[in-house]
Amino acid sequence: MNKIITSTNPAKGYEEIGSLQATSKEELEEAVVNARAAFSEWRDLGVEERKRFFDRFLEIYKTNIDTIAELQTKEIGKSLESSRGEVVSVISWLENQLKIAPDALAPVVTDSYEDYNITVHREPYGVVGSVAPWNYPTFQFALAVFPQLIAGNTVVFKHSEECVLTSKLLADIMREAEFPPGVFTMIYGNSEEGQRLMESNIDLIHFTGSTKVGKTLYKVAAEKFVPAVLEMGGSSPGIIFEDANLEKACVSVFNERNSNCGQVCSALKRLFVHSSKFDEVVSRLKTIYEKQTIGDPLDPNTTMGPLVAERQLAQLERQVKDAVEKGAVVVCGGKRPEGLDGAYYEPTILINIKDDMVVLHEEVFGPVLPIIQFETEEEVIRMANETEYGLSGFVYTGDIARGERIAQQLQVGQVSINGELFFGENTPFGGYKKSGIGRGDGKLGYMYVTQTKVVAKPKIL
Repeated sequence: MNKIITSTNPAKGYEEIGSLQATSKEELEEAVVNARAAFSEWRDLGVEERKRFFDRFLEIYKTNIDTIAELQTKEIGKSLESSRGEVVSVISWLENQLKIAPDALAPVVTDSYEDYNITVHREPYGVVGSVAPWNYPTFQFALAVFPQLIAGNTVVFKHSEECVLTSKLLADIMREAEFPPGVFTMIYGNSEEGQRLMESNIDLIHFTGSTKVGKTLYKVAAEKFVPAVLEMGGSSPGIIFEDANLEKACVSVFNERNSNCGQVCSALKRLFVHSSKFDEVVSRLKTIYEKQTIGDPLDPNTTMGPLVAERQLAQLERQVKDAVEKGAVVVCGGKRPEGLDGAYYEPTILINIKDDMVVLHEEVFGPVLPIIQFETEEEVIRMANETEYGLSGFVYTGDIARGERIAQQLQVGQVSINGELFFGENTPFGGYKKSGIGRGDGKLGYMYVTQTKVVAKPKIL
């Protein structure tokens, strides 16, 4: 008998929400075989013909917005308002993907000579094995599945076991939209099933998750000699210069650090503040942090819900404990709140940070912010780049030229200056160093889920 995957509510003392059976080894192998059998016909439909299946998906999806939002709130603990915003955002995101894909995937004449043309074509790889995390269940599902399918690949997908019921609901909508058999298959399980999928007979590994797992999958890809798109961890720096608008900067820093209870790969996770403004910034942030209402994410008065699971809470406690034992000072927070049963942790500010503390070197996936002083541009650039990660960066300054100069020196995939969003309809996303390989989203994202074919043909036969 297959093992059982149980979903629990981190806001309600980990009470059981529901469960289902994990995908067996035989079922997984069958899914990959079926995906390969379905590939040629799906590829040959072309972008415009494939579009009708996504249009049908959107019709059904729009009638399930509230159901999806409430379920993922119960499974991972994010506020209902945030969940609903995420679920709704997938609609415009997918509509935009369908809009930009024909151009992104269209053949391009690269050279034209007297008698012949050379054209570059984008072609799908085949079967994609895709794995995504729990922190934005519906949007991560969309990123991990839809561009690959739009491009003509078939997909076997595993979501995190932390949001398995949301996964099942999304798979049911895909089934109701009547995608051809084998084109998309959802499998269920934990890391064991995920590893088994990536080691199966697939043509492209697509993974979003931790750097530790991503590095392992890169070795699997090398052994199989298939490409891999990896979006991994981050420890993104934020820098506040002495000429920044501190009121706006501190609000931005709070939001960038604590959205989704701090469980965001690209979140601001280390804050560097010019020494002349250090005390003021710490004071302003402390005021914002202490105004938060921690509690049930289904309660509209709650501004911060729980972490996703007890294991995530234990990891955060270990990291804060290490910092405090090595001399860090807790400005606010630093513990589980009283009277709440679940994976709750108070939003926390740490100062007096030393280089040997793990909060500077590990990814901190929760509402904990270490704040460090700096004196010069050269010093802060060095400190900001002293990490194996390179996902994103945040710069706050009254001098845009300096903001651009700092952005060029940060070893990251995207930079926000004065709180501007680095997500857009045609903008790719990804990181430097051990934060990932390849890019997702936007037109550029299609380059990483397709391969290049060059065709030279005469102009006149």
